[in-house]
Amino acid sequence: MWPHPKPHEPDERRVTTPGAPHPVLPDYYRRAEARQAFVTALFDSTATQYDRLCRLMSLGSGQRYRGWVLRRTGLRPGMKLLDVATGTGLVARAATSVVRNSHAVIGIDPSRGMLRVARTTLSSPLAQGCVEQLPFRADVFDVLTMGYALRHAADLEIAFCECLRVMKPGGWLLILEISRPAAVWLRTVIRVYFTRLLPWLMRVGSGHGDSGVLTRYYWETIENCVPPETILEALRRSGFVDVRLNTFGGLLAEYVAVKPRR
Repeated sequence: MWPHPKPHEPDERRVTTPGAPHPVLPDYYRRAEARQAFVTALFDSTATQYDRLCRLMSLGSGQRYRGWVLRRTGLRPGMKLLDVATGTGLVARAATSVVRNSHAVIGIDPSRGMLRVARTTLSSPLAQGCVEQLPFRADVFDVLTMGYALRHAADLEIAFCECLRVMKPGGWLLILEISRPAAVWLRTVIRVYFTRLLPWLMRVGSGHGDSGVLTRYYWETIENCVPPETILEALRRSGFVDVRLNTFGGLLAEYVAVKPRR
């Protein structure tokens, strides 16, 4: 059994204006306009190693956690779910096991490489696209999920407004994320794990150098991400209600928000 989530406590860092989830990271790309192309190419090149990387990042507990969160948040058979930035389909797989209907779960991702891998384990419909421009009509989905990908969006409010549009009134949004640890000791441990140990483990296991770039970039986006208050405010400004954040162990974050009923 997973521990009960802790209610969110305000971050002491200044709340910034909603927009990009983090600044330009010049070690990886020079302009904001180049972010999406860099991220897509990076995930394309690491797609075949991504599931293994996720198992190492979560110490093997990731899929159990995803399924547990979905059930606790209210997912049940009969619901229709859109998994945005589905990647290799980890959240979509967990959702399918809950709703018991693969066609009730749809995944979308900008990376063709990720979708190619996802198709080897998922029978759910999959589409290529990004959160800022979802190729679906309004008021379709009971639930919308995004697993550990919000930091790769171009603009928080644009992304959230588009999520709101395709959700049914009364539907809910679940965003799983990794937050920047407030405790210095934990931040140091996680930084070393992501930037040194994980790249070494991936290189030893597969010889795949791009996986090391991905883990280091992943940490940079965590380290430089806007604080939770900015994300919560962006959700409210986009039209969501009952916005809340649960945290686990100072690292895992669950953002939950509801589309108002008409």
